[in-house]
Amino acid sequence: MNRMKIMTVLLAAVMLLAKPCGAAAAEVAPATGTDTAAVAEEKAVDISGMIFDHIGDAYEWHLWTTASGKHITIPLPVIVHSSTTGWHCFMSSDFHHGPVDGLFIAPEGQPNEGKIVELQADGSITKPFDISLTKNVVALMVSSLLLIFLILKTASWYRRHDPEKETPTGIAAVMEPFIMMVNDSIIKESVGPEYKKYSPFLLTIFFFIFLNNLMGLVPFFPGGANVTGNIAVTMVLALCTFIAVNVFGNRHYWKEILWPDVPVWLKFPIPIMQAIELFGIFTKPFSLMVRLFANILAGHAMILGLVSVIFITAKLGPVINGSMTLVTMLFGVFMNCLELLVAFIQAYVFTMLSSVFIGMSRPKEE
Repeated sequence: MNRMKIMTVLLAAVMLLAKPCGAAAAEVAPATGTDTAAVAEEKAVDISGMIFDHIGDAYEWHLWTTASGKHITIPLPVIVHSSTTGWHCFMSSDFHHGPVDGLFIAPEGQPNEGKIVELQADGSITKPFDISLTKNVVALMVSSLLLIFLILKTASWYRRHDPEKETPTGIAAVMEPFIMMVNDSIIKESVGPEYKKYSPFLLTIFFFIFLNNLMGLVPFFPGGANVTGNIAVTMVLALCTFIAVNVFGNRHYWKEILWPDVPVWLKFPIPIMQAIELFGIFTKPFSLMVRLFANILAGHAMILGLVSVIFITAKLGPVINGSMTLVTMLFGVFMNCLELLVAFIQAYVFTMLSSVFIGMSRPKEE
């Protein structure tokens, strides 16, 4: 059973045991009297809410919840443009007191659930232009700054030392094996003689994915964000590869697409092969996008699902719950170690396939 099947079964079981929760910022009516116990019980098994809140995006960064039930969060800037009232800039914590200038976060079950929407004068609800700094955006900024720091520190060492006479130390000693491995074993072998002009792009992709995968496994700020498990991020990465392949592909690449070496009846008068080749142009980046997104998302969901077993078995007594807690902890440690390997493998595979696609777009002249 592969990872995606495991994730599907796990999430199905979780959703049967737990009632889906609403958006983090949605207002919940206070419970009174006999409803208090029911609400507390419902919250205790809100496992699917915990999983989907983690793997989703948010307008604030949740740190932890205190014993009294208070959520400790970092509010993030909200930047939206309304077609009627213009630009609005404020902190997401302002939503705790209700709508802000007609803006609010759409509750569960409503259109644009979890997104900022605006209530118009006629009672209609519209979605404004939203460029807010969400959790994933801030995580992207943090990881990008960290990556720039690592690269500049490595370059700084090589500017001040002769690598033929001195062994790299510090950050350069950590980065050099990865750079040499990716450049020599992947890029050079896959792209071909012109690999040097593609090396900066492909090395950046590798370290960007690898670093964000590692940051996603860190359970505290500024880690824990599901960046590479967000399909918008993987789509942009795949789009960059799509541009590198098709914009810089040579004339032989386009000849094989528009007039391939097959019997004439397969390409004229009905362009069967051309249609297949053109379709293949888009399936390659699509496979890159979905592969990275699905694997990272599945990894996060599986780890959270294992942790959820502790809460699901809480009502079964201290013996069963204690036993399952021990088993869950052991499996959790194992899964986290496995995810460290997956973080590297996914960055490796994405870079390797991108290199292969670029190499295929620059065939040698015969």
